[in-house]
Amino acid sequence: MSDVTEQGAVEGGGRRARGEGRGAAARRASRTGGGPGPSLPYIQRKIREYEVLDEEGLQLIERNADTILEEIGIEFRDDAEALELWKAAGADVRGQRVHFPKGLCRELLKSAPKEFTWNARNPQRNAQIGGKATVFAPVYGPPFVRDLEGNRRYATIEDFRNFVKLAYMAPSMHSSGGTVCEPVDVPVNKRHLDMIYTHMRYSDKPFMGSVTAPERAEDTVAMAKILFGDDFVENNTVTLNLINANSPMVFDETMLGAAKVYARHNQACVVSPFILSGAMSPVTIVGTLTQILAEVLAGASFTQLIRKGAPVLFGTFAASISMQSGAPTFGTPEPSLVSYGAAQLARRLGLPFRTGGSLCGSKIPDAQAAHESASTLNMTLLAGTNFVLHSAGWLEGGLVSSYEKFMIDQDQLGMMQKMAEGIDLSEEAQAMDAIREVGPGSHYLGCAHTQANFQTAFYRSPLADNNSFEQWEIEGQKRIEERANALARSWLEHYEAPYLDPAIDEALKDFIAKRKESMPDAFT
Repeated sequence: MSDVTEQGAVEGGGRRARGEGRGAAARRASRTGGGPGPSLPYIQRKIREYEVLDEEGLQLIERNADTILEEIGIEFRDDAEALELWKAAGADVRGQRVHFPKGLCRELLKSAPKEFTWNARNPQRNAQIGGKATVFAPVYGPPFVRDLEGNRRYATIEDFRNFVKLAYMAPSMHSSGGTVCEPVDVPVNKRHLDMIYTHMRYSDKPFMGSVTAPERAEDTVAMAKILFGDDFVENNTVTLNLINANSPMVFDETMLGAAKVYARHNQACVVSPFILSGAMSPVTIVGTLTQILAEVLAGASFTQLIRKGAPVLFGTFAASISMQSGAPTFGTPEPSLVSYGAAQLARRLGLPFRTGGSLCGSKIPDAQAAHESASTLNMTLLAGTNFVLHSAGWLEGGLVSSYEKFMIDQDQLGMMQKMAEGIDLSEEAQAMDAIREVGPGSHYLGCAHTQANFQTAFYRSPLADNNSFEQWEIEGQKRIEERANALARSWLEHYEAPYLDPAIDEALKDFIAKRKESMPDAFT
């Protein structure tokens, strides 16, 4: 399910897609980042982070978070091992509630890496997590899809495969993600096997692991070892894994179990308080930031008790709610300010940061979806986010994965990739020869500099219609959703899976078959 429901759901490369790199369309896509051309590398931001808190404000939040940790405490529910580890580390454990001496969590987090490589089976797709890098991953967890026929229905494993294929083909998508939708036509206790296999078989980008039960995390690690090799997995990071705090101030048995599995095997945990401000945190921005920091400090430092040096991210998912209906709202100012502030706190801790995406509450990919998503996505980039979940496909507050919305969002990701490049100050970019050539009163369309640079000068969207009204009318008066629908169909029609060693493929299938045979189907 989505971040809105993810507490309950928490859940070597070769050929490119057919036609990739071929023909004028593919060359144009490679220039613009807008079509199924060669994948672009993860973003290395050349623009500054936007910051909303000064030193006094940051210290205030940090002091208040320390007070929460010491005086109120964080519950680690139904996990005796976790409580014993905290007791041994010097925490005051009272029942299931852990009280942390001032500075304990920060001291433990000194061993966590500031940045690390998220390895893909195709090394050319490897992504850096941390520093000035930004990595985009698709929507995570919706139980429903809005399909290419316009139906809102429960998701299937075929939908799951389709979204992985689209993420593989999207140039500005750097990961195939995790639970891109929840395939309800497969038994609950077995679907994670099909989902992980889909990421491994139909994409060669980095992927996320299952977290809905510790044994499913173990299956993810086992399959990763078949794909990458035992030693490689134990000494490198090949999965990111979403570990939600059950806000306010609780980590439950499921999340702790998954976190222990992944941390023990050197796989990255994205420790993310799931916040609907006003319901799961105070209604104020500073109160919400204080609670987020306390929860992340407790959850992230726990990974270091499991394995010193295991990679961990400072995550947050923050939305406001309608105080009239209680429904989550998106694209509003307050969650953006929370994310900006959380990013600053993460940098002070020296941890990679996760937030944001293309979030909206709209039921269809309409103007509301567009402005709410654009507002969230712009904030995400400017905050300096390192890992962006839900960057494409999110609809209806995270209950729906939309094919059309995915295509519109991935176009926006291409724009973000261009934006992150900042301003080129090279001699060529200064264009003094062009200015001299054109002089006063003329135009630049035919000058040598324009002719040499027009193909790469501006981002060109594969979906936006910038033609005249008459041309648009002649071409059928199509809305962007219709153009997105056609583009999704075209990509899926022309998809070709990246090469996977047949021996590895057979070993994965054999593992899955044996695991499925070992347990009866369960649909709850």
